[in-house]
Amino acid sequence: MISDEPAMAIEGSETPLIMTNLKNIFSYLIHKWWLFFIVGLLAGIGGFFYAYMQKPIYKSKLTFALDEGGNGGAIGGFASIASQFGLSVGGGKDVFAGENIVEIMKSRRMVERVLLSIDTFNNKPFTLIEYFLDISGKRNAKNKLSSVHFPIGQSKNEYNYLQDSVLKNVYKELASQFIKAGKPDRKLNIFEVNVTSLNEKFSKVFTEKLVNETNQFYIEIRTKKAKGTLDALESRVAAMKGNLNSSITSKAAVQDANVNPVFAAAQVPVIQQQTNIQAYSGAYAEMFKNLEIARFQYLNDIPLLQIIDAPDYPMEKIKTGKLITAIMSAIFVDLLLMLALFFRWFYKEAK
Repeated sequence: MISDEPAMAIEGSETPLIMTNLKNIFSYLIHKWWLFFIVGLLAGIGGFFYAYMQKPIYKSKLTFALDEGGNGGAIGGFASIASQFGLSVGGGKDVFAGENIVEIMKSRRMVERVLLSIDTFNNKPFTLIEYFLDISGKRNAKNKLSSVHFPIGQSKNEYNYLQDSVLKNVYKELASQFIKAGKPDRKLNIFEVNVTSLNEKFSKVFTEKLVNETNQFYIEIRTKKAKGTLDALESRVAAMKGNLNSSITSKAAVQDANVNPVFAAAQVPVIQQQTNIQAYSGAYAEMFKNLEIARFQYLNDIPLLQIIDAPDYPMEKIKTGKLITAIMSAIFVDLLLMLALFFRWFYKEAK
């Protein structure tokens, strides 16, 4: 019978070997304490000065409540009447309702509108994108941005390829890193917008302009159908009023020309105009009623964006803590050093 004792002895010897290696590694690292201290100290000093040199970031905050508007009870009857004229009512509520306003706010169209708007900084007018490029430090003699400018008065249609590229890249950077919008509480219809930048006034101005542009565009898309119906009805009511006035004038003219008509045929034009007057009067009265309902529908569809807290000075200042940065830098660099020493020891032992 073959005994398993040698095999068991070999297996049992692996554990002391691992423990010995761990002790050796630990002892090796302990003897390098001076190296950890020097490297950690240098890394901490570097992290401290890095945080010291960083410019503060200013964060604006704006909160607003949104009343999306809605269809009134009188609109149902009007919808069937308006459909007879080939018109439609309602403001696209299902498509553009609620939280979609956040995506509209961060869309390229809205952000670029704000970037190309004008405001005064340091007592000098700038387009916002021009000032953003100045304060962000992106312009220097080593890149093409030093020659790219967005002067006041230049239309976006006149931009060259490089200007369009810079505008698009700035939009992407702002939308992904510097603009935050959403609902602090999902149960409430209150939204919060935050914009961060290296300039306090820029954060404030950009936030206000962004909300204002979004509000105007949101009103436009939510009331587009109702506005189209209102415009069409106003045009048709005016035309119908003109037809009615024309018939009244024509009837009077025919009667004046035939004060004492001998023949009954002379009354035919008068009867015709009287018939037209009755038809136009009925149509005008009905269309005028529909016009008033359309005006109510249009006003009812206008969403209300009410600002609760506007951004104001002083803005929240965000700056990396010098002590925290120093400590984290020292720990991180020492961990890298420990990893390097471990592999160095392991390489030597294996060799």
